[in-house]
Amino acid sequence: MANLLSVRCVASLRKSGINLRTAALGITKRNYSSQKGSSTEYVSQSDAPLRHHQKSLPRLPIPKLEDTVRRYLAAQRPLLDDDQFRITEKIAQDFQNGAGKQLQEELVAQDKNNTHTSYISGPWIDRYLSVRYSVMLTNPFMIFNPDPKPQYNEQIVRATNMVCSALRFMKTLRAGLQEPEVFHLNPTKSETDSFKGVVRCAPSFLSGPLDTSPFLRLFNTTRIPKRRRDELFTDEKARHLLVMSKGNMYVFDIVDRDGNSVKPAEIQSHLKYILSDPTPAAASPLGVLTSESRDVWAGLRDKLIAAGNAEDLQIVDSALFCLCLDDESMRDQIHLSHNMLHGDGCNRWYDKSFTVILTKDGQAGITFDHSWVDGLAMLCFQNEIFKDTTERPLVHPGPTAAAAVDSASAVRRLQFNLDDELEDGIKKVKENFDSIVSTLTIDAMEFKKGGKALLKKSKLSPDAVVQLAFQMGFLRQYGQTVAACESCSTAAFRHGRIDSIRPLTMQTQRCSHAFVFQSGQHSVEQLQAMLRECSTYHRQLIKEGTMGQGFDRHLFALRYLAESKSEALHSLYTDPSYAAINHAILETSTLTSPAMDFFGFAPYAPDGFGLTYSVFDDWIGCNVSSYPARNVHEFLQCVHKSLEDIFTVLEGKTLS
Repeated sequence: MANLLSVRCVASLRKSGINLRTAALGITKRNYSSQKGSSTEYVSQSDAPLRHHQKSLPRLPIPKLEDTVRRYLAAQRPLLDDDQFRITEKIAQDFQNGAGKQLQEELVAQDKNNTHTSYISGPWIDRYLSVRYSVMLTNPFMIFNPDPKPQYNEQIVRATNMVCSALRFMKTLRAGLQEPEVFHLNPTKSETDSFKGVVRCAPSFLSGPLDTSPFLRLFNTTRIPKRRRDELFTDEKARHLLVMSKGNMYVFDIVDRDGNSVKPAEIQSHLKYILSDPTPAAASPLGVLTSESRDVWAGLRDKLIAAGNAEDLQIVDSALFCLCLDDESMRDQIHLSHNMLHGDGCNRWYDKSFTVILTKDGQAGITFDHSWVDGLAMLCFQNEIFKDTTERPLVHPGPTAAAAVDSASAVRRLQFNLDDELEDGIKKVKENFDSIVSTLTIDAMEFKKGGKALLKKSKLSPDAVVQLAFQMGFLRQYGQTVAACESCSTAAFRHGRIDSIRPLTMQTQRCSHAFVFQSGQHSVEQLQAMLRECSTYHRQLIKEGTMGQGFDRHLFALRYLAESKSEALHSLYTDPSYAAINHAILETSTLTSPAMDFFGFAPYAPDGFGLTYSVFDDWIGCNVSSYPARNVHEFLQCVHKSLEDIFTVLEGKTLS
């Protein structure tokens, strides 16, 4: 009955204007929480505390097996010729009627015995922790917009304010005062005192914003390398901040023994002390070890512990978070992207739950380990930090009175015992790091001839149009359409994570060929109709994905269950077409926020593109990465041309 009531309440809340699809379109719009009370200890004091709604969230549904197979085959169709598809279809139907049916029954039974979580939560985090390649390039980055008051972008000023705001966020979170994350379709209806009053008064089992469980690992958490499978370590008792500068590591307390925040002026004094430290750049920077493959790093960590560094490693792992102060100014967006994604490898600890990075010229970003969290939760954090630092800064530019604190005593530089073997290991890892990042290319594009306003006026999904432009661009460059994957949040469900939307469809394939190779064979009206067909079907995929009806995670969970029982995998999972569809050449994600300038990540496939994009009212921005197998510069030129063609057709003009 509780689940039924929750579903009904969710439906009711939607009518009030709440968008429980979250970032389905990737267009994440949030009206920031109002500040209540005068306390400088909190970023907000909500009438409806963050965890109030957690029990009310509906459980992530397990799709019907026949629906998953149907959706899987629909996604496979544009990738396969007729003969290949007949083989894959036969295998999938055999799975549905045989091994898959048994696994489905076991998965449903298992889920009924674990009502506190979702069927995908455990397997999905296990997947992340079990990967053996480096996390360095799979950790996403998100760039803050500059502070609108230019003088507040000075490195020490902005770093201090961000530390203070992060600390206030943590205290708000742990005091249960953080406003629940709610995404609004119509803020004029739902971002109101009367609506909040309804939510506040609703019993926790009758209300339903977004899943808050990821925030439990936001602070004091580090991913620990282990052979075969990593571990997440959290120590909420720790009170110190980890700061990295020139590859050296420093710590100081930002919470006192009574749980009170250290004064902002003292934090600023400590950061000034660190930046003025005459200690040269670390000759053997330990941070670069976190860029290595997980098993190699695990072995080197064991050697570090054997050499007497266990206590200092514990200090690093338990720190509230990591702050990296870089001594380089940024030339442009490309330089900034490279710096935030990987930097020089020395001034980072990629295993921390999240890291705040400040360049010499005060540009700020966040990078985070993906195992415990997805982009939506980190965007919530970024929103709050940006709002708090820009509206309620605690330190200010210009001359300041000396803080009544001895930074030389309060700040400790960590010094590790390194023997010849460890120094040689660090040297080899740095060489490997340099070799890897030298192959990574990043480029960016701004399409200024139209955006969300015109697309919505044409009743088209902006997300669908950009995904179509990616397929058209790849077709124009390489002569084919390819497997693509777009992240889709299921955070409207308890312990929901993400699923995948498959943007390559029969509709997008037909439309891409019509625009790229057959434009003279179709009228403007016919091309417009194709665009509408693509948009309609893409919206359906978004709806299915955000409501827990995607096929990717379901098939993954069934496979995970079979492997956990040491069963031989059904031929569905060994079919070459299964491997091909999961080798996404176009790995994409989208977010938009007033706090964020842009974001990015490296390609997941060595012959793929890592695509992030944002659609604004009158322009579209993309940040794209690739390895040498692909030409990212040419690809973006093709995407730009594709968008030009789409907007030309929408304006009723014939393609030239």
